[in-house]
Amino acid sequence: LLDILKKSAPSRIINVGSAAHRMGKIDFEDLQNKNKKGRFFRLYGSSKLALTLVSYELSRKLEGSHVTVNVIHPGLINTKLGRDRSSTRTGFANKFLKSPEVGAETSIFLASSAEVEGITGKYFAKKKEKPSSKESYNQEYAKRLWEISLEMTKL
Repeated sequence: LLDILKKSAPSRIINVGSAAHRMGKIDFEDLQNKNKKGRFFRLYGSSKLALTLVSYELSRKLEGSHVTVNVIHPGLINTKLGRDRSSTRTGFANKFLKSPEVGAETSIFLASSAEVEGITGKYFAKKKEKPSSKESYNQEYAKRLWEISLEMTKL
């Protein structure tokens, strides 16, 4: 797929992250959480932190290729994710949930707007560039996750 994106450049890769990445931690000793440590939201945050780190690493690797890579936070969306968790489905929580259509606005903006043409390695929320967590800029972690991913996928 990457070769096709390069050949058809300018191209855009948009990864759907989450502000929950700010609560995540990368445990290189147990990346797949085989020890079953942590609660759902912390684990979700860790997966989104890993996604953000690897997205930034991919943007560096594709520098000069006219393929951009960015991460978006769609906001809290009214989906079925966590539907069995009563605390996330209270009337109070539902007041803060966006429709899937509203949640898709930043993705659509990044996919189609001339305003962001050529912008890469950034984090967006509400159609604006925002800083991601301090941990998400750790290039040593990003490179290490990249290498582990290559090993695990045998690429």
